[in-house]
Amino acid sequence: METSVNLREKLENPIFRVLSEAGNELQVETYVIGGYVRDIFLKRPSKDIDVVVVGSGIELAKRVAQKLGNNVKVNYFKNFGTAQIKFKQIEIEFVGARKESYERHSRKPIVEDGSLEDDQKRRDFTINAMAIRLDSDHFGDLIDPFYGREDLRDMLLRTPLDPDITFSDDPLRMMRAVRFACQLDFDIEAEAIEAMERNKERIRIVSGERIADELNKMMLARKPSIGFRLLDATGILPIILPELTQLKGAETKDGIGHKDNFQHSLLVLDNLCTTSDNLWLRWSALLHDIGKPISKRWDNKQGWTFHNHNFIGEKMIPDVFRRMRFPMNEKMKYVQKMVGLHMRPIVLSEETVTDSAIRRLLFDAGDDIDDLMQLCEADITSKNKERVKRFSENFKLVRTKLKELEEKDKIRNMQPPVTGEQIMAYFDLKPCKEIGSLKSSIKDAILDGVIPNDFDAAWEYMLDKAKKMGLTPVKGASKPSH
Repeated sequence: METSVNLREKLENPIFRVLSEAGNELQVETYVIGGYVRDIFLKRPSKDIDVVVVGSGIELAKRVAQKLGNNVKVNYFKNFGTAQIKFKQIEIEFVGARKESYERHSRKPIVEDGSLEDDQKRRDFTINAMAIRLDSDHFGDLIDPFYGREDLRDMLLRTPLDPDITFSDDPLRMMRAVRFACQLDFDIEAEAIEAMERNKERIRIVSGERIADELNKMMLARKPSIGFRLLDATGILPIILPELTQLKGAETKDGIGHKDNFQHSLLVLDNLCTTSDNLWLRWSALLHDIGKPISKRWDNKQGWTFHNHNFIGEKMIPDVFRRMRFPMNEKMKYVQKMVGLHMRPIVLSEETVTDSAIRRLLFDAGDDIDDLMQLCEADITSKNKERVKRFSENFKLVRTKLKELEEKDKIRNMQPPVTGEQIMAYFDLKPCKEIGSLKSSIKDAILDGVIPNDFDAAWEYMLDKAKKMGLTPVKGASKPSH
């Protein structure tokens, strides 16, 4: 990490000279502030530039757009006193320096014009409060009143003001603290952690969409479990995702215990993150066992059981997505599918792997079979090395069988070779339960390996089944071409 840098060299993009000239012409103090400055020191690429002006951010945006030419457009947000320009894959946000005050039951601040210092005080963390001057006389000078550079060096998240004020004013900042801790692998200052605990109930005034946005960014970090443990430790997690905290605890009875399914779920999530950056597969990993608290039972012979927890969890997903304002579309159905099917490959890896079972898994998982296998392999968290080895070897066998049968039988996304329309035409039937029964029989026969997945074999099999059901072809009916 660079703690001593020539900032002028880091502002080599020509856009900064344009910003400087525009500020000079309008005779206003102009600064780049926030994440872009932070990322200079962290050596992270950044395409978002936040510019703060001691004056009108909108007027500066207009002047910059004029100087850039090429039909550069300014997007105005007059209610917020901000403006935005997109130029060569860079987004520049302009705002006038301001000070803010908050009412108890709202995240929307009362805004007044202010100085640069006022603007830096309202920032969430010291590492995001650093500013670099852009006016020509002081181009490249760092303004760091809260020692953000030292906090970067110490890998520490600290608030510019009293953390109780910072988090109470805007409770979303607590989620941002957790997200930055995850993304940057930073610690949160002890006083800030304690303030998060005291202000946890304030998170209820934050919209589900804003919380979901922070969680999704956290989920895409290298090790998301860091964030969920912080949310749990501060008492925020049971407010926003109670299904996870209900997984906590390991109960023992008659000397037989079960694992802490909360810690297990976090481990599965971290395991998956080493192989996949698919956001919704990561959510599937985190939520795969949420049905266990409901399904948990004690059996005198078997000990602790969680029968059908995968199906119970699958049914819980829509409520979670609705509350979190996640998309109620194919993404939700995908997570449902992963949660509902996650036990199938595991059961196969424990038992004799039959071709029929593999075909049915391929049919039910469809194009998501590879994602499902990744999830199930991440689910191997036993501390017993021999057990892990056995599971891993069996999963290799399952994968081999999947590949062989997919190449041979083309089961993935299979549609029965004989259609309902063909059956109705041949027997002169209207839609009825017999049609569905015949189609299901064909599907099962293919999946069980009774017949190959081709039209001629399926047609002959259907005729035999129809005859046993007492169905007779319409006069003059012939086998359809295909």
